Amino acid sequence: MTPYHQLVQDFARLVEDGKSLPLGAFDKPDRAAPAEDAPRVLVFSPHPDDECIIGGLALRMMKECGLRVINVAVTQGSAKERQGPRLEELRGACDYLGFGLETIGECGLEKVKTSTRDNEPEFWADSVKAVAAILEKHCPHTILFPHDSDWNSSHIGVHHLVMDALKSLGDDCECNLVETEFWGAMDDPNLMVEISAEDLGDLIAALTFHVGEVNRNPYHLLTPAWMQDNVRRGGELVCGQGGTPPDFAFATCYRLRRWAGGEARATFEGGRTLGVGEGPMGLFGDEE
Repeated sequence: MTPYHQLVQDFARLVEDGKSLPLGAFDKPDRAAPAEDAPRVLVFSPHPDDECIIGGLALRMMKECGLRVINVAVTQGSAKERQGPRLEELRGACDYLGFGLETIGECGLEKVKTSTRDNEPEFWADSVKAVAAILEKHCPHTILFPHDSDWNSSHIGVHHLVMDALKSLGDDCECNLVETEFWGAMDDPNLMVEISAEDLGDLIAALTFHVGEVNRNPYHLLTPAWMQDNVRRGGELVCGQGGTPPDFAFATCYRLRRWAGGEARATFEGGRTLGVGEGPMGLFGDEE
């Protein structure tokens, strides 16, 4: 036995012990709600639970800068019998985090896939209009949505749905684009955001409100390890090959760009990191 054998055993024990912890039975944290007229951050979630997994930057923008975060439930999952229960689980998760919730129709959008975009243009166009209407309604400061190679067909579909909606709004539409990753890692993220232990605890506690999903697959217990691996990857992909990565325990990788003039434009050259204690709004060139 070496100290590293013990370290690995401790990791495994913590995950096993986590299986006995309660799910979705937590009181909402006592924090002030953002002002009603605060700038908006929209999180376009392909499925209920994505808001908890990739929402670290949005949570920081809300807690540290007072922006209002609204999760857009693009779909409520593909299993018809679970769509109603998943919406109720989502309400609990968003309420715990302090996120608003915007739904689309009674059960969310259907067939959000590139095959629909290619083969059913009229059906796709109706979905684009629904997303464009949400963008017009909120005039967001920033939107989070999956990147175009996020493996899962619905994640990739949401990417193209949001991009098509942005294009439909003309050249006057402007906002910050934050592309997210989960199922398929980006080759070229340009932003690594440190997630504090407190914020990660909030995200995982909210994730457990998706009781049906984490009972099926307790992925909430592996989220810390995923965020540790983001630090490993981001240290090279964002900070530069062979460079010295920041001393983060947990992080999420993103690709940040600016939507202006009907196209996505670079916000900065190279990569950036955002540590705990650094103001998120500086990423966008805004005053803190």
